[in-house]
Amino acid sequence: MCALYHIDEIISATGGQARNICNFTIDSISMDSRNIGKNALFVAIKGRRFDGHDFVKSAIESGANAALIGEKFANKFDSLPLIIVPDPLRGLENIAHYARNRSKAKIIAVTGSAGKTSSKEIIKSVLSNFALTHASIKSYNNHWGVPLMLSSLDKRAKYAIFELGMNNAGEISTLSKLVRPDIALITNIAPAHLEQLGSLENIALAKSEIFTGLKKSGLAIINIDNNQANILLQEAKKAKISEIITYGFADNAHVRITNIVTNSDNMSADIIFPDKQVKLTIANFGQHRIVNGCAALIIAHNLGLDIEKSLQIIAKQQPHKGRGEMISLKRDGKELLLIDDSYNANPLSMRASLEVFANLAKNNGKKILVLGDMLELGKNAKRFHKELKPFILKTKPDIVFLIGEHMRSLAKLFEADESDILVKYDKKIENIDDEIINKLDFGDMIMVKGSLGTRLGTIVARIKTEFASLQEETGNR
Repeated sequence: MCALYHIDEIISATGGQARNICNFTIDSISMDSRNIGKNALFVAIKGRRFDGHDFVKSAIESGANAALIGEKFANKFDSLPLIIVPDPLRGLENIAHYARNRSKAKIIAVTGSAGKTSSKEIIKSVLSNFALTHASIKSYNNHWGVPLMLSSLDKRAKYAIFELGMNNAGEISTLSKLVRPDIALITNIAPAHLEQLGSLENIALAKSEIFTGLKKSGLAIINIDNNQANILLQEAKKAKISEIITYGFADNAHVRITNIVTNSDNMSADIIFPDKQVKLTIANFGQHRIVNGCAALIIAHNLGLDIEKSLQIIAKQQPHKGRGEMISLKRDGKELLLIDDSYNANPLSMRASLEVFANLAKNNGKKILVLGDMLELGKNAKRFHKELKPFILKTKPDIVFLIGEHMRSLAKLFEADESDILVKYDKKIENIDDEIINKLDFGDMIMVKGSLGTRLGTIVARIKTEFASLQEETGNR
């Protein structure tokens, strides 16, 4: 195994004061003392809920070679191996700068209102089949996540993919200038973070900040299927990016998606490049997943990778946990299909998920929806939630559970109907989870979708646990 850094590189990059340091290497960098690796560097970041300085001792005891700490805590850990800096987060950023400067990898940065993580994972799957590839884990896409992921970049990597997120204007610019990508992808613009940014136009401008760090000789890839596409194109041109590729269903896209076909266990579409046409197949459902696969294919094509092999890799990809993962639980020949899309939600991703559920053929059992609030939508939150009603109706559900303060307005719309759909509402998932479990049985299909703050992952975990245990039992529930 090749070491990530020699300790002298860390000291030089941070300008830190070394104390009780031996001549050793660093194999990984972490901010979490609970799963620290052997020979790691522990970075003591102060967050909203925890201060990493409280866990320095346990991190060293668990195998870390050293801790990067703030100077005001220097006298607290006299005998431990330390690198002392004014601010550990700034120290981490300095390590990230060092990692970027030494790297010869082609760097891809991904942002957008939805689909960032899913697109990143597909791109990673494709590129890693051709060469050593580094990528952000989970959704480590903020002011500490990006420096942590960049500082963990193996100098031998040929490709690296970073996800850039934001809550406010100016944040993506900072991250993009740190990452300095060769390729920048904007997946879409949708009502997310409206509470902070106020309008879709401002969201588009904030996402366009990814171009501020993009190399002038680099490539900007833009999904053209949104009303703010012109803003994205203008900002890319303003940044003097040498090459811009648009993709989507629009006739004027440089790379066009057309002829979508839904089969029993997959979807396919024709992808029309200026110089060729290929058929893209995905092993799951949802037009948005075809779009994500198309973006990954454009990147592979731009990097000169084998397109046929890339298509084969994309065809095998499954959604990740909390992002449309389909979980099958069976007993006595009956399947309970659980779609876990509980990680995040905004109006665009909610509609896309409901489209997937609508296209699933009903079994002998019930179709059940558990939908939680879409957060950070600002003053128009009620309207965005009410507008979900026709998309819900298209899924032809038997039962709809609505969770959260904003979902109350949608529940009231259903109350006024004389519909056969049973609609249940509660402000918190904890108050209604027993009822969800009691309504559910083998033969049903259930989709769970909402913003992370609604904690719908708890009902997903409970369904998986309780019905997995029942798979081995006999008789009726």
